[in-house]
Amino acid sequence: MRLETLLPLGKVDPGLRAPDAPLDIHSVAPMARLLEEVGYGGLVVEETKDDPFTVLALAAQATERLRLGTAVAIAFPRSPTVTAMSAWTLQKLSRGRFTLGLGSQVRGHIERRYGMAWSPAGPWMREYVQAVRAVWDCWQNAVPLRFHGVHYDLSLMVPLFDAGPIEHPGIPIHLAAVNAVMCGVAGEVADGIRPHPVCTPSYIREVMLPAVRTGAARAGRSLDGFRVCMKPLVASARTDEELAVKVRDARARIAFYASTPGYRAAFAHLGLGDLATEASRLSKVQDWEALPGLIDDDVLTEFVVVGTHDTVAERLLERFGDVVTDVEFSIAVRDQADRERLAELARVIQGASDEPAREAISRPPSRARP
Repeated sequence: MRLETLLPLGKVDPGLRAPDAPLDIHSVAPMARLLEEVGYGGLVVEETKDDPFTVLALAAQATERLRLGTAVAIAFPRSPTVTAMSAWTLQKLSRGRFTLGLGSQVRGHIERRYGMAWSPAGPWMREYVQAVRAVWDCWQNAVPLRFHGVHYDLSLMVPLFDAGPIEHPGIPIHLAAVNAVMCGVAGEVADGIRPHPVCTPSYIREVMLPAVRTGAARAGRSLDGFRVCMKPLVASARTDEELAVKVRDARARIAFYASTPGYRAAFAHLGLGDLATEASRLSKVQDWEALPGLIDDDVLTEFVVVGTHDTVAERLLERFGDVVTDVEFSIAVRDQADRERLAELARVIQGASDEPAREAISRPPSRARP
């Protein structure tokens, strides 16, 4: 399991960053250098309040070895050609260190935040990835742009807009996924999946990976090199007292996710469908204060890795080591002691093998969850 990270943002633990906690865009370069110095394998950036491609350009310019990726960029509001260019530029700038992570977003956001018509996400994403790769193929291999699908019809690439070949054209594409349909699409056309934080190890093993294998078989593809990359829900702090605050925040985050229909399958897998129904009811009446009360200790431990900084690395490995190839976690760096602890987290997780997870990806599990 390789360790990647979100930026350690000031006093905010990015694994459970509050929605109103902004990224300090001016600190991206020095924090990216810090992660490289302490031994992290990579840095990924989500698309919430800042453009992830811009953030990663700052990180790419400031580093030499750190792998970089979007986790994730929202695909559908962008033309595949626009996304292809953003990724192509970052791959050039980073000299081959970029991974394009894409997500579909839910229907409400596509329609009401982006002002677009909705279409079933699985077939749309399959075509989107194929269209992006068609543009890359045109640029790299000087072949005519000829992509004809239901959503996209691409046939024009004049010399003025042809980005041309680059030194590292093999840009991996990872897809954010929860349900089996998107996992199947990832198996067909992508190089990895990004399970949502509510996806427990048993859900990944018993629902997501079988769907990935089915998709790969449908497309006649090998899953050699396929990755499962995840930012788990983590509650971690220096001390037990500080940890109690993180645990409270984690309960609220799980309850919010439970109220979201798109994540229901992950809760139903654990027999928590009724909890998800009640969470949805509370969210509809905007009773946000009542939501965390739905999450008792048993539910908390199903979804969240809880531990102080000196124990959390081992607990991440224990929970996800046999199903996840890349895990993303970091702590806030406030002083030299935190920097040393961050380096130790990197050392422990980077030293673990990803062989068990790669075996789980490529072959069916030997037994089902009771």
